[in-house]
Amino acid sequence: MRLRVKLLVAQLPLALALVLVGLLAVSTIGRLGGHSQIILQDNYRSVLAAQRMKEAVERMDSAALFKLSGQWEQGEPLAARYRSTFDAELRVEEENITEPGESEAAKRLGSLWNEYLKSYDHFTTLSETVAGSYYYATLYSQFLAVKEGADTILAMNQDAMVRKSDQVRRMASRLTTIMILSTVLATLAGFFLSVSLTRRLLRPLSVLTQAVRRIGEGDLEVRALVGGEDEIALLAKDFNMMAKHLEQYRSSSLGELLQAQQTAQGAIDSLPDPVVVFDVEGKLINVNAASENLLGLGFSARAGDPLTAIAPELRDAVERVRTHVLGGRGLWVPKSFDEAVRVSPSEGDHWFLLRGHPLHGEEGILGATILLQDVTRLRRFDELKSDLVSTVAHELRTPLTSLHMAIHLCLERSLGELSEKQADLLYAAREDCQRLETMIEDLLDLSRIQSGQVEMKRRPVSVRSLMESAIHLHRPAAEERGLKLEVDPQSLAEDEVRADPERISLVLANFVTNAIRHTPSGGTITMRGVRHDGQMRFEVSDTGEGIPSEFQPRVFDKFFRVPGSSAQGVGLGLSICREIVEAHDGKIGLESQPGQGSTFWFTLPMSE
Repeated sequence: MRLRVKLLVAQLPLALALVLVGLLAVSTIGRLGGHSQIILQDNYRSVLAAQRMKEAVERMDSAALFKLSGQWEQGEPLAARYRSTFDAELRVEEENITEPGESEAAKRLGSLWNEYLKSYDHFTTLSETVAGSYYYATLYSQFLAVKEGADTILAMNQDAMVRKSDQVRRMASRLTTIMILSTVLATLAGFFLSVSLTRRLLRPLSVLTQAVRRIGEGDLEVRALVGGEDEIALLAKDFNMMAKHLEQYRSSSLGELLQAQQTAQGAIDSLPDPVVVFDVEGKLINVNAASENLLGLGFSARAGDPLTAIAPELRDAVERVRTHVLGGRGLWVPKSFDEAVRVSPSEGDHWFLLRGHPLHGEEGILGATILLQDVTRLRRFDELKSDLVSTVAHELRTPLTSLHMAIHLCLERSLGELSEKQADLLYAAREDCQRLETMIEDLLDLSRIQSGQVEMKRRPVSVRSLMESAIHLHRPAAEERGLKLEVDPQSLAEDEVRADPERISLVLANFVTNAIRHTPSGGTITMRGVRHDGQMRFEVSDTGEGIPSEFQPRVFDKFFRVPGSSAQGVGLGLSICREIVEAHDGKIGLESQPGQGSTFWFTLPMSE
């Protein structure tokens, strides 16, 4: 017997139980509907007839009042209309006698109605002076008698309807109880039989499941012993054949390949840094143990994108690297330590630098591997270094101030006359002291900005005023070197940015000073401000020597100076500029071509 047939047979008892319950329900509903129909047939029509007869005789009485008021021409058609209505409803009642005593009540009502009609016809022939006394002496009492007869029939049928409704309600209660008991018993019996048959039917699956579990544990000699000719038996035969082939496979070259794959997985699992592997479509296909432990990134419950399990900042960085590598743009190598992404799990902050490598095959890129280098310790060392530099710079200020003062006193001849060589040495020493003071102030400013100790006092500031102030301050130095310093006329719009004017002026001053230093005589330095992506972008362009492309990513790093540059300084100015701009929620960068000049830029939010 086929498995499908066996499953149908197993469900047959439950289906039969449902059919029996359905038949019983149909029978119950039919009986209740029949009793309700009896009530409607027996009594409801008589109730309507009695109510309409009452209404008809009342309208005829109203027509008699028209006669008394001298308006019989209005009452006569009303009397004729409701007279025929009463006759029709009386015939309906006489043909629908269903209750004991109802026939006598109908006959009595008919005789009362005939007497009323004779009196009513006589009333209509009387004059107005005599009609009033006749109405109150004879007609009105007969009207009340007819109405009372109709009320008797109405009450008789209404009582019968209430009585029969109670009987139907009691019958419905009994049938409901019988229905519930029958449903419970039929369901239990059908369910018990279906479960028994299904358990017996699925017993071979249990044998097959145990065999699969042992195969998963590495026991390739196990076999599933299942008899019969159904699908499960055929599946067991195929399973046994697969187990035999797996046993042969283990000793073949394919087994060696699997061993190599397991070795490769063990190798990436041994790496302390998280590693994630994507296919060419960008789907996650492999992770190592560090990814599961540090990031909670695994394959056990992948209802959607597994990257949703990691922090949003890290997820955005991973997607950016994945898009770069799978887009065919080569390796992704971090340009600086500042690209590290912070993740804050329960055990503490971690910092990761991402490196992306494409996986190449004969058909091109097959996927991408992203290494998340854990630089937490290096980050802490960098923070310690910054703290040390800040502390040392602060401690150097006092002796350097004393040294500067001593040299100044000597140069003022306060301690005696100096020879020419002594004066030259002291002048050189004073200049070096000034350079050291500038360097120390830069270090302290950078440390304070990075630690958040410097509060940016933001307020709406005119773009025109910022640029004109920078131009006015540095125009003498530019003219001294034979340079043209100007503002793009299209940039002098009345736009405003929200910024700390003192700090942003330092950024513009640093850009202009660097441009003056690196632009030969006869060159041009241009400052402009343009709207860019909803922000204001400040640019300082020069026609100087430019910066080689290999050094551009490091220009804003601390203590970096372009090799071969003749400019003075220790390489802190642009690093301070970057910290100031980023503290304003802006971005900073440069565009440069060797021999064609450079453009340094930064963005600031527009004032609302």
